[in-house]
Amino acid sequence: MKVLIDTNVLVSAALNPNGVPAAAYKKAASYPNHCMICEQNLDELKRIFQQKFPKKLSALENFLATARTTLELVPVPKEETALESAIRDVNDRPILRAAVKAGADILLTGDKDFLSSEITTPAMMSPSEFVAASPSP
Repeated sequence: MKVLIDTNVLVSAALNPNGVPAAAYKKAASYPNHCMICEQNLDELKRIFQQKFPKKLSALENFLATARTTLELVPVPKEETALESAIRDVNDRPILRAAVKAGADILLTGDKDFLSSEITTPAMMSPSEFVAASPSP
């Protein structure tokens, strides 16, 4: 399965390596899954840590150093799609766009806007749902 991970899952995984989001990240980054993030995720991740967790920047750097060996960084297409209108937050739309363009099967997120949307491709899954799913959801 191709899994694109949303920023909120990455933040939680970096801050708490023993939590459910970290377990979901590890599962997404392990065979038979293929783990991806987009440029928007990376920019948001760095901005969030600089603003909210400046004393935890070393935790982010450690997380990213490991993550770079397992994650594929996918581009965000510039052209918007009709599917994006299902997502209220315009800042989240590029993440959806990247997931669709990259052929993600799953968008792994804790964002209620994504999770409550009626978008089915890619499937929207929370970290707990992803961890509980069989190896090939």
